[in-house]
Amino acid sequence: MSEQQLSELSFTSLNLPEPLARGIADAGFERCTPIQARSLPRALAGLDVAGQAQTGTGKTAAFLVALYSRLLRNPSAPGRPITSPRALILAPTRELAIQIHRDAEILGQYTGLVLGLAFGGVDYDKQRRQIEAGVDILIGTPGRLIDYFKQHVFDLRYAEALVLDEADRMFDLGFIKDIRYLLRRLPPPDQRLNLLFSATLSQRVLELAYEHMNDPELIRIEPERVTADNVTQAIYFPSMEEKAPLLIHLIRKKGATRSMVFVNTKRVAEYLERKLRANGIEAAAMSGDVPQSRRMRMLRDFHDGKIAVLVATDVAARGLHIPDVSHVFNYDLPQDAQDYVHRIGRTARAGASGDAISLGCEEYVETLPEIEAFIGRKLPVEQFDPHELPEVASASNVPRHKDTQSWREHEERRAMRGSDRPRRGSRRPPAATPPPAPKVAAPPPEPVAASPDAPARKKRRRRRRRSGGPGPGDAAPPAAQ
Repeated sequence: MSEQQLSELSFTSLNLPEPLARGIADAGFERCTPIQARSLPRALAGLDVAGQAQTGTGKTAAFLVALYSRLLRNPSAPGRPITSPRALILAPTRELAIQIHRDAEILGQYTGLVLGLAFGGVDYDKQRRQIEAGVDILIGTPGRLIDYFKQHVFDLRYAEALVLDEADRMFDLGFIKDIRYLLRRLPPPDQRLNLLFSATLSQRVLELAYEHMNDPELIRIEPERVTADNVTQAIYFPSMEEKAPLLIHLIRKKGATRSMVFVNTKRVAEYLERKLRANGIEAAAMSGDVPQSRRMRMLRDFHDGKIAVLVATDVAARGLHIPDVSHVFNYDLPQDAQDYVHRIGRTARAGASGDAISLGCEEYVETLPEIEAFIGRKLPVEQFDPHELPEVASASNVPRHKDTQSWREHEERRAMRGSDRPRRGSRRPPAATPPPAPKVAAPPPEPVAASPDAPARKKRRRRRRRSGGPGPGDAAPPAAQ
């Protein structure tokens, strides 16, 4: 964290429990960020907080420190069953839940508190067994948590703390009914610590806070500074045909070592992944359609540097902390101005600097005025020479992944056509065909004997045609009255 983004308040001055202080020291935290400095004193005193701050400013550490301190200072209620967690943390996406769990493991490694993780897509029975074995802090997404709750895998009668992370995203994803379902099963608001953190505190988020929290204090950190100052922003205006060549040209020219490319649809993400790989850039596409196990492996490879470019829809625009992302490319301008802020917030995290480059094509450029009005500035326009763009290889040379939507649609079309032809590259031998039957000469046709009065009939037909009378196939003349 840069000096300008740290406050004068140190973690050692907060008189935290010793096991928690050791975990904070191991994580390398010394002084608080502004959101931590303003929210932690109140939360450590047992008072509710609804906090808003820019992405990447330490909101996760703020609520984890307050949560651990609460549980360590207050012993567990007598008679609490092991299937009743002491704290509940709700996150809108699987990736964010995993990120919170990872940060909680670091900060709470000496506390002895047991963490549980519940999210959809993978490890249903494994997660269930872990919760049944007993957890102190349960982290998860609303859908999977409600599933386990209705099966009586756990209950919320003894919950001492609640955390809602990225609450505005909960509304965007349609989770508000699930959130209220869980909150109604908790003890009353005045019997627990309630913490709500979000990048934006809209009116609907505030209504949720006042409905299910105990007189929360609203803490906003520089809401007028929507985007970080250390993000260099620019925009290019290519045609649709120039977008992919320009993106490849910029990745190579700017030496983008670890980059994220945001698109608006899953289909474009899959196409762009194959396009980049066809041109020698190791890339992977992440969207809501990708199975959870592959998404986790993809994020791990991107974090470890095995993947240079992560192509993603807005499923990766919120909550993920991936260090040292040098460049963010908006291949498609987002259709919501707030999504632009969340996208470019993937770079320049923890005080570092980064570049955010957008491509304003004719399909999505109409959202540019709304984006500029939201961030309060004009995006600098950069020029490029179309003749300098490289000749790019076709994406058709790179096969689709078998767990993507385009592959499944391809297989469905093949099934509907009823084709049993082997796929390209298949070594399946052709089906054996029976040998042709030997040809047998057909017997010559038998001669037809001519009728003795055939010549006379032909003459009569010729005379009728010349005289205009009815032929042999014509209707007979009406009978005289």
